[in-house]
This record gives sequence, C-alpha cells and structure tokens, in this order.
Amino acid sequence: MTHRIVLSALLLLATAAATRGASAETVFQATLGESAQKTEEISTEQLKEILADKSAVVLDARPSLEFAMSHIPGALNVAAKPGLPMSAYVSDVAEISRLVDGKRDTPLVLYCNGPFCGKSKRLADELLGAGYTDVRRYQLGIPVWRALGGVTVIEPEGLRHVLTDDRTAVLIDVREADAFRHGSLPSARNIPRSLVLEGKDLGEVKRAKDDGRLPMEDHNTRVIVLGSDPGMARSVAEAIAREAFQNVTYFAGTFAEALAASRP
Repeated sequence: MTHRIVLSALLLLATAAATRGASAETVFQATLGESAQKTEEISTEQLKEILADKSAVVLDARPSLEFAMSHIPGALNVAAKPGLPMSAYVSDVAEISRLVDGKRDTPLVLYCNGPFCGKSKRLADELLGAGYTDVRRYQLGIPVWRALGGVTVIEPEGLRHVLTDDRTAVLIDVREADAFRHGSLPSARNIPRSLVLEGKDLGEVKRAKDDGRLPMEDHNTRVIVLGSDPGMARSVAEAIAREAFQNVTYFAGTFAEALAASRP
C-alpha cells in the first residue's frame, strides 16, 4: 500500500509541475521545477529523446545492486565513492572520469529514486566541483519513469537477488508454449510473444489478466519478463506496462543466461 501511495504522489507532483510550467503541456514534458538548483532538469520526454539519439551519457546514480535489479534501458552505473555511509551515498566521480575518458565536456544526465532522493543532486554537485560543464538531472527519477509506462532492465545479478529474496515477484516467460513446457525458471508463467497483440486489453495479455498470470490485485508487483533474447522480452514488457502495471522489468540477456542466473 505504501508503495502505491508513493507512486501516486510522485505522479501528482509531475502533473502539478506540468500545470505550473507554461511550456509544459503534458506530464511527459514536466519537470519537478525546484528553484535555486545548480543543474538543469529534463523531462521524461527529453530523456526518451536522449536515450534514442544517444546524445548524452545517462547515469543511474544509485547503488550497483539497485541498478542491477531495475534500471532505465541505456543507463550506465559506476561504483560508489569510497568511505561514505549509505545515507550519504554518491557515485564515484573518478569512475565517471574513466567512463568518459576524462572528457569533462561530455553531456551527462543523472537520475535516481525520484523527487525525494538526493543522490542525483549530490553527484551533480561533485561533478560540477570536478569541472564537468554539461550536467543535467532527470529528477523525477525511476518511480515516475515507471508510473508513466516506462519499463526497466534487470541484470543477471539483480535477477539472482530477486529470485532469492523477493517471493512476491512475478516471472513471465514469453517463449512459445512448447519451449516453456520443456522447462523454465521456477514459478514462471507463460505469455507467448506470438499471442501478444498491439493495443490494450487484447490477446494473450488480456487473458493473462483474467486468469491470474498477471497480478491484477496489486499493479505495483514486480513483474520480470524474460525470453529467448532481450528484444523479445522488452516488447512484451512494454505491452504489460501499457496495462497500468507500474513495476515491469525485462531481463537483459538470453533465456540460457536467465536460467544460469536462477541457479544457486
């Protein structure tokens, strides 16, 4: 229930920001709009454009395991700055420097856990202090990204962690029924990619909503989609996200890699 309230509040914040901003016409064009910030914010729409044209390096400013469990497709992550408590977590600027070959004019976009998270702001301050000249933030962060229908990616390490520690997660295997019958991950449910249709409340996704394969009583349940390859998994993950499921992630590897990650 708390997670649902938080997501609703974040979406309302984004909507309010859109209403306040004269240039913001939809929630996708909104920013948090905080005053006296050292770095510029970007909207969800702008972030999607940046990811599509690769015009900036998008950095997930959260810890590595959190990144591995769920991150925006195309984002990168670096190690933590050493010697700090978790409450003061910030990514290591030295690691970012190695990532961008020391080019301090590299366009950077940072995100973390949304309007109430300070990780992006702390990292932005450190980057400015180190001489970086093109730093922006997607301060609405991953909660609003999800609430607006965005899917995320799960890495092998994250999948292993979730399968061990999160008994509420729902696994969706999108390979064809014959392949699924020959074996899948424990507790996985089958929604064959070939039966997923374009549009809402159609085809196999609608049937999965009706027969319990999708968690209709809690749309914030973690839903993990895996397939023969990441492209297949992503297409079904996006279809599920369009059905108002707000925590949908797809596996970043092949089915064989998912199976290996599921083993102790």
